[in-house]
Parts: sequence; C-alpha cells; structure tokens
Amino acid sequence: MSNQAPNEARVIPLRPPTARAGTARPASERPAGSPPRPGSAPHEPLRPAPAPHEPLRSAPAPKEPLWRDLVGDVLRRERLAQERTLKDVADAARISMPYLSEVERGRKEASSEVLAAAAHALGLGLGDLLSLAQSELTRHANRSRATSTSPYNGLCLVA
Repeated sequence: MSNQAPNEARVIPLRPPTARAGTARPASERPAGSPPRPGSAPHEPLRPAPAPHEPLRSAPAPKEPLWRDLVGDVLRRERLAQERTLKDVADAARISMPYLSEVERGRKEASSEVLAAAAHALGLGLGDLLSLAQSELTRHANRSRATSTSPYNGLCLVA
C-alpha cells in the first residue's frame, strides 16, 4: 500500500461567488440587518446599470493585411476562377493538400519554392502571383487611406 494522497485537485476561487443578477440571496446568506438587493423583491423591478461615461473615440484605422493573407487570397481566387479543386492544384504543385489549404487561408507562411510551385500549377509565374498580391495590398491601402483621412464617415448636411 502506498501512502499517497488521492489524486484530487484543490480549487481556490479567485473571487467569492456572487448571486446572479435578479436573484436574491436567502436571508441566512445576507449580513444581518442588510436590506435585500434591488430587484430581489417581487415588487421592485431590476434597473440596468448606468453606462460608463467614456469619451467618444474615432474608429481605429483598419489593420494592414498580412502578406501571407494576400498571397493566400490570390491563390484561392485563381484556383476557383479556373474551377479547380484543392487536390488537383496540390497534386500538380507536389504540395500536400492540407498545407496548400493552410497557405490559401493565410495560416502558413509559405516559402518561395512552395509559392512558385503553387503559382506554376495555376499557370502563373511567381512574379505574376506576387504582382497580384501587391495590387491587393495597394487596393487595401488606398481604401483604408480614403476612410481614415476623411473627417466624416457619414452624410454631411449643409444648411
């Protein structure tokens, strides 16, 4: 027989448990002489908490896309435009299908050899692929620049 303690984890709560909103604790759990919580009595409705007063902030500028996202979008768009399956292109490029899928979704940062193989499988050169991705980046930058420099994001009325 071993003298080891049973394999049980001891849980220490970070905060004391609180009653859910709209439910009253029994009188035995409340400190003596304390009134019931608002909304706990049947005749007292719950009131929403007041909203914190925060200054209005302008919307943050959209983040620039990652290069791997742009290249993956171009690869997927070209593959779908040719009505080819992921398996077909992966076989032609000699890349595993799951890896090509992750490259298309921007989950993997593919090497130049993998990008060139995928581009050639789609009938593109590596320069063509990178040029298409660069034009996507330029389009995104122009779009974000146009929205971030204008002082108004809506309709302006002049009296």
